[in-house]
Amino acid sequence: MSVSDKLLRKYAELIVRTGANVQAGQVVRLTASVEQYRFAELLTEECYKAGAKKVNVEWTSDALNRLNFTYADEEVLSEVLPWEEEKMKQVVKDLPCRIFIVSDDPDALSGIDPKKISNVSQRRNKVFKPYRNAIDGKHQWVIAAHPSEKWAQKVFPDAADAVDRLWDAILKTVRVTEDNDPVAEWKAHTDFIAKKAEWLNAQGFSFLEYKSSNGTDFRVELIPGARWEGAGIHNPLNGAFYIPNMPTEEIFTSPYAGRCEGTLVAVKPLSWNSQIIDGFSITFENGRAVSCKAEKGQELLEKMIKMDECACMLGEVALVPKESPVNQCGFLFYETLFDENACCHVALGEGFKEVLPGGDDMTVEQAQEHGINDSIIHVDFMVGADDLSIDGIRPDGSRAPIFQNGTWV
Repeated sequence: MSVSDKLLRKYAELIVRTGANVQAGQVVRLTASVEQYRFAELLTEECYKAGAKKVNVEWTSDALNRLNFTYADEEVLSEVLPWEEEKMKQVVKDLPCRIFIVSDDPDALSGIDPKKISNVSQRRNKVFKPYRNAIDGKHQWVIAAHPSEKWAQKVFPDAADAVDRLWDAILKTVRVTEDNDPVAEWKAHTDFIAKKAEWLNAQGFSFLEYKSSNGTDFRVELIPGARWEGAGIHNPLNGAFYIPNMPTEEIFTSPYAGRCEGTLVAVKPLSWNSQIIDGFSITFENGRAVSCKAEKGQELLEKMIKMDECACMLGEVALVPKESPVNQCGFLFYETLFDENACCHVALGEGFKEVLPGGDDMTVEQAQEHGINDSIIHVDFMVGADDLSIDGIRPDGSRAPIFQNGTWV
């Protein structure tokens, strides 16, 4: 692998200090694949250098996960054991700073019955969701990436240097080079996004309208007073500014749950539960997905929008210009962390209560009363065609173009 130790260390420090912004005395929960043990070591050391009290590592494995789904019964896989719940109770107690390193094989569960995967996910998520709700908005977290052999081969199937090429792309999108100051570059980047969000918030739009020649024709209502946010968030308990996604190019908000009409056509494949959904569109009536079509993964898509009562409604709309460094890479990453930052996207499922004034202190039920969707899923899919136009509509009916031809007006 051509990535130098210096560059890996620089990347690890950026994730810890700028992404998660680990504070002195905090517990850290690091989740990484067993294949990335060396990078996990670097991250752990950087966490301790930042003053972490304790770093707990959770290991994942695509290969073991596939074996479980191949041989174990659905009932067995769906059961959440007492020790698993106890771990989540400890997370609620510690409110750890969480770091997730993604490196999944997009085809890890290819060929496995999608109903089995969805049913297991649905039942386990129902148990874990109350714990996730309990820590929501109260801790720092970041998702970043490290290439794996199979992920790289999926992206560059004919390249002998696939891992190196994926490394180059990842580091480009997170603004890390041998001789730059990535912290300064991220400061400038987050300032730019903050200014765009400030402009959107000043407009007070009530609706957004999406149109593109591929068939997207969609209108969504926004929650009065809900903020547009992007790049970074302040932890309300300690004031620490953290960046949940690295890379990130989006400015997002949560729309009014159950108040949208029309069709959205995806412009990129979606990797969900380690399986691919491609060539798809979703049509909404009275705020709910009522039909969907997919060239690949039709059954999986249908199952996804029925994961619970609110999985068929939107929890997020996000604006990303096509000049994004992710999009400029010119290929599909098959990983939502990157592909959602290539162009405009929306998400089915859970919304973000923190976009509401005082939302951090609201219960899930209170946030729902204000229009925030709640679900066991949050699945982003990309709708930012090169000719996408998005107009904002104010309460008085006046309009303002926001996006034309896939980018900011």
